[in-house]
Amino acid sequence: MSNAEFKRIPYENLILDAHNPRLPKSMGNKSEEEIINFFLSDASLIELMLAIGKNGFFEGEQLLVIPQENAKYLVIEGNRRLSAVKLLHNPSLADIYKSKVDLVIKESEYFPKEIPCLVFKEKDEILKYLGFRHITGIKSWKLLEKARYMAKLKDDFFLEQNLNFASREIAKMIGSRKDYVLRILVGHQLYETIEKNNFYNIKELNDTNFYFNYLADSLSRSNIEGFLGVNLENENPIKDLNFNNLKEWTDWLFNKDLPNKIIGDSEHLNSLNKVLNSPIALEVFRKGEKLSIALEFTNEIDIQFEKAIRESINQLEKADSLTLKVKSFYPDFIEDLHNINKIIRKIKSVKDEIDSGKFNEEL
Repeated sequence: MSNAEFKRIPYENLILDAHNPRLPKSMGNKSEEEIINFFLSDASLIELMLAIGKNGFFEGEQLLVIPQENAKYLVIEGNRRLSAVKLLHNPSLADIYKSKVDLVIKESEYFPKEIPCLVFKEKDEILKYLGFRHITGIKSWKLLEKARYMAKLKDDFFLEQNLNFASREIAKMIGSRKDYVLRILVGHQLYETIEKNNFYNIKELNDTNFYFNYLADSLSRSNIEGFLGVNLENENPIKDLNFNNLKEWTDWLFNKDLPNKIIGDSEHLNSLNKVLNSPIALEVFRKGEKLSIALEFTNEIDIQFEKAIRESINQLEKADSLTLKVKSFYPDFIEDLHNINKIIRKIKSVKDEIDSGKFNEEL
């Protein structure tokens, strides 16, 4: 930061960065008005406008900029703050939330014209600082924004290096772990493949509502990683990428019209990881059955069965220990005992049929 020069720059001479990591790729080459309205779609920009309008522009939050032609400056860090200032001076830029913007204007006391900035000669001078600030620091970006930024670092500083080497060096730059950076970079490569394929024409899916954490979390599960054809230990982790399986994975996680769509949380990804380890379970899932049904065709169902039996025993033992302390038994107590006995006999009957081979013959 020592190479930066402090300047107060008229807001009219400050340009929004259309390649800001916080913007989806589809916003590239958009006008300033379109970029401002994208930021405005997040209601927190209204709050930022009000904060600046009520208190002025905080001197300690300088914008980080680089020079352009005609005395203009491109804002690398601080695009949302600049958008707030531009809206304060020109509320007609807003295509949405017009009434809220007008209300902020009425309540505002400050309309900053000259904005405190740190001017750098090159964009690369700012990148390391941004990595610490927004990836491991106090102003964390969303995961896809972090992925775009790390991919930018890879292209700018380690273009000729393999991904494992680049991940180690980027981790040092931003104060993170190498394995985390590698997973994010590989996830970004998969995301770019999905994006280039127009998100496989999945209805309403685009770069503004794609949950990148589904990709990053999937790559931490060995069977999903293998299903996608990814090997994080290779110099080129996606050398053997299975494009058909990537499309299938994207459908499972994002296609709302599929009967077997799943949620990308830890529980469901763990279940998918188990299903992918069983050819029979995977075949069932591919036919459109829900993940929970497909899971029953893995040995996971054996584990669940044993767990359920043992939990039942624990609960019955607890009830037994309380029997002598009970003052009066509830009305359906005897019926519940009969039901417990009935369930036990039924489970035992199925087990006997399996042992005799009769159950398999019926299937």
